[in-house]
Amino acid sequence: MILTNEQQAILNGEKGEVLSKVMKTLVMYGDAFEAEKLVPITSEYNHLVTSFGLKVMSPVYDLMQKLLDADVCSSQRFSVDPRPLDKNVPASFLQNLVFNKFMYTKQSFYENQLEKLGLMDKNAFTCTCYMDQVGNKPKKGDVLSWAESSAVVYANSVLGARCNRNSGIIDIMGSIVGYVPYFGLLTDEGRRATWVIKVKTTKKPEAQLLGSAIGMKVMEDVPFIEGLDKWLGTELNDSACSYLKDFGAATASNGAVGLYHVENLTPEAKELGKALIVENAKEYVIDDNELERVKNNYPVIWKNKEATPKLCFVGCPHLSLEQLKTWTDNIEGELKKNGKGKIVIPTVLTASPAVLEEFKKTEYASRLEKTGVITSYICPLMYMNNPLCKKMPVITSSNKLRTYTSARYYTDEEILLSITGGKK
Repeated sequence: MILTNEQQAILNGEKGEVLSKVMKTLVMYGDAFEAEKLVPITSEYNHLVTSFGLKVMSPVYDLMQKLLDADVCSSQRFSVDPRPLDKNVPASFLQNLVFNKFMYTKQSFYENQLEKLGLMDKNAFTCTCYMDQVGNKPKKGDVLSWAESSAVVYANSVLGARCNRNSGIIDIMGSIVGYVPYFGLLTDEGRRATWVIKVKTTKKPEAQLLGSAIGMKVMEDVPFIEGLDKWLGTELNDSACSYLKDFGAATASNGAVGLYHVENLTPEAKELGKALIVENAKEYVIDDNELERVKNNYPVIWKNKEATPKLCFVGCPHLSLEQLKTWTDNIEGELKKNGKGKIVIPTVLTASPAVLEEFKKTEYASRLEKTGVITSYICPLMYMNNPLCKKMPVITSSNKLRTYTSARYYTDEEILLSITGGKK
């Protein structure tokens, strides 16, 4: 790897031993992927994936403390993934005991470290930091040092920023020195599509299901998607962005997609069109039958597959303001149709603290509360990591949550029917 004089000086220890170790880590990371150089991070803010104060993560806290003691803080302020706990989310006495006495015992301590290192504000905890209300929205062409997979794929695809699928801790190290290794999705060639996906469904495909199908097929490759603009339009409005947020999260968690292009819609696809597609790209056709096949092959790991759901999570990744309003309308409408006043399954809609604050200012908030639905800033995945929660029959419309936990996947429409007492 070719380093500039400034980078070499940091590596040589001219700015201290701790900063030298940070630079050495990034150089080794780049060498592993045959990066030819380091390039400057150009985004205003960073985003960190490690947000949870698990007791077993003492090496992380030790590392953060060494950075603080050496006065080596992030060159950028940053947001971070969601908090793992919220007292408003239903949990039994024993579940809470495990959460607070055995799992997330270092949460307050770790959040204090994050604030000192450069946290944007005390409530900058969300996996959707790019929401307007949060304020960490990169510009097209910005070079990032992010790690959260659903945020990386959104930033690359919908915003046209440039970021690899980094690991946790690497994200803050890049931010500290202000550089990241130049390889993969940072390069023009690495952003070209090696798959052409032809969407031929008879109705708008479920975002999470379509993303899952594509992710499992292409894995870490870059897909160019044709036919989706028929259902989403050609403008990145609130509706399209919310769809692509959920779609991208599924491609990233069910596969390892860090970038996709949607013909006539996403920035690079609009700018370069099919010139983004490499010669001899592979092809994958998705129709109604293919989506049904994918869905039917999801494993159900509940001990009792016929169990009545005890909890429902919607919002992994976190919901947008537009989605919160839409869910409110749909839940009210379905309850009225079914002759009920409140939901029949405890349900949690999750969104960033900043989005929830904005939501509370609308008339939708009181309407949703009347249905019995809970809103929270929690990370559903961190909640489900509790061994006692894993045994619960939990349902979700998130393919990411389904993939990483024991939660069972249903489409948004199926979830709506279930929580309002409707018939499938």
